[in-house]
Amino acid sequence: MTSDRYGSDVLSTGPTAHHAPRPTAREQPAERGLVVEDVESGWVGAVVRVEKSGGLHVVVLEDRRGRTRTFTLGPGFWVDGAPVVLTAPVARRAPAAPARTASGSRAVPDAPARVARGSRIWVEGKHDAELVEKVWGDDLRVEGVVVELLDGVDHLADALRDFRPTTDRRVGVLVDHLVPGSKESRIAAQAVRGTPTGSVLVLGHPYVDVWQAVRPQRLGLDAWPTIERGTEWKHGILRELGWPAADQADVARAWQRILRSVRSYADLEPSLLGRVEELIDFVTA
Repeated sequence: MTSDRYGSDVLSTGPTAHHAPRPTAREQPAERGLVVEDVESGWVGAVVRVEKSGGLHVVVLEDRRGRTRTFTLGPGFWVDGAPVVLTAPVARRAPAAPARTASGSRAVPDAPARVARGSRIWVEGKHDAELVEKVWGDDLRVEGVVVELLDGVDHLADALRDFRPTTDRRVGVLVDHLVPGSKESRIAAQAVRGTPTGSVLVLGHPYVDVWQAVRPQRLGLDAWPTIERGTEWKHGILRELGWPAADQADVARAWQRILRSVRSYADLEPSLLGRVEELIDFVTA
C-alpha cells in the first residue's frame, strides 16, 4: 500500500496542508529606467523621476505609450515578479577632484617639509621671493628647495664664487628683464662663465619688475602702464595708477595689494610660470 505524503485534500487546513511561504518585500531604490508594477492599479511603467510633492516622496512611472502616473514611494510595487518597497535612489557623489596647490600641482596633504637640498633657487629681491612662495611654496617644501634672495643680479658673480656650485649642488637663478642685449643678460652670461657645466641655470622673464608678471586684469587693468626711461619704475607705476607713491612704505603697501590679488598660477603670465617651473626641475633633477 502506497502512502500519499501530500494528503488527499489539498485545500485542507489540517497538519498535512501545504502552503507556500509568503514572499517578503525587499527595498528597491527607484532608479531611473527601472520597470515597476503598481499592485493596486496594475500600472506598469519605467521610473522617470523621484521627487517631493506635498512633503512626500513620489515616483513618476511612464508606460510604453508615453503616459505617466505618479505614486507614493513605499510598499505596493512589484519588480520582476517580486514584491518591493520603493525607496528614494541614493544620490551618487561625483568623485572628488584631487586637491591642487596654487601652482596647479597635485597636493600632498599633511606632507612634512623635506630636509633642504643642497641646491638653491635665487631670486633678485623680496617681492620675487614672496610671489614664488605664494604660488610654489607648497611644492618647494615637498621638494626640499630653499629660495634665497640675491639682492640684485649685480651680485650674481660674487654669490656664485662663494656658493661654489656643482652638479650635485646646483643653483637656479630667476632674473628680471632678462632679454637679449640687456644689462642683466650680459651680467648673467659673465657670471656663469667658469662654473661647472650643468651646475647653474639662469632664466628670467622679460619684465622690468616682477610686478608685471601678475596679470593686470587681477587689478582691474587692461595692461600695466608704460613708464618712461629714467623714472624709478615702481614709483612711476604707483603714480600712473593713482596710488600713494610718496615713499618706500607706499611701495610696500602697493606690493601687498598686488600680491593679495594672486590666487594661483592662473593669475601670472606664462613667461614667468614656465621659467620658475624649469628652475624647480633643474634644482631637483
